[in-house]
Amino acid sequence: MPEGHTLHRLARLHERRFAGVRVRVTSPQGRFAEGAAAVSGRVFQRSDAWGKHLFHHYEGGRVVHVHLGLYGTFTEFEIPDGAEPPPPVGQVRMRIIGGRYGTDLRGPTVCEVIGEPGVDEIIARLGPDPLRPDADPDRAWTRISNSRRAIGALLMDQKVIAGIGNVYRSELLFRHGIDPFRPGKQLEEAEFCAMWRDLVELMKVGLRTGRIHVVRPEHDHGPPAYAPGRPRTYVYRRTGEPCRVCGTAVSTAQLEARNVYWCPSCQR
Repeated sequence: MPEGHTLHRLARLHERRFAGVRVRVTSPQGRFAEGAAAVSGRVFQRSDAWGKHLFHHYEGGRVVHVHLGLYGTFTEFEIPDGAEPPPPVGQVRMRIIGGRYGTDLRGPTVCEVIGEPGVDEIIARLGPDPLRPDADPDRAWTRISNSRRAIGALLMDQKVIAGIGNVYRSELLFRHGIDPFRPGKQLEEAEFCAMWRDLVELMKVGLRTGRIHVVRPEHDHGPPAYAPGRPRTYVYRRTGEPCRVCGTAVSTAQLEARNVYWCPSCQR
């Protein structure tokens, strides 16, 4: 599932390409036909993100809310002067065309038209987003410090912190030497503050580069990344491989129905 930095990158890209433009919105697949008709022909005013939620704001107070889920993707394309847009390929839920640019959305969990009050309702259910300048980490700390749930589960709970996925969760805990099964209420406030600062910086790197870079330069060697073209990780998807710091075999287990990865020596 795309993590928060991906949605913020999309928000910036779509705002840069479509803001102030009267766009044409269609649903080649047909599943979003009514929603597309409700915003097509309107001016695309702005785009923003909160955690894993993307919002396209149109004139008249209409907003297209997108959650990519596990399989959703946007494909961007450019339209040469005088040319027609390329034909849709596959199951395109929503197509936006404005000026020289277009984007196709496939496979999202959510693609719906809501009003501005609906945006507020969604945001009210979410925790602070580390990539937003108005993020309030004290809200996350209050929830964590009063919970008996494992910190590894709390970090994945979007009501606690919005935008963290499995990669950032596993890697952040490794970088701070914290066992993912430690109850939230046993975390020290200084530990949380250090993790929050680190998370903000790591997600800013992801926003800037489009990739999750978590391995410090002095450890960026040894076995390759878990998949071709991906930066190295410390523990994510490295079950049984040697820890890049101490050499202990990386462990994995199920934590609230999701795999979590950690080093039993570095994260006591």
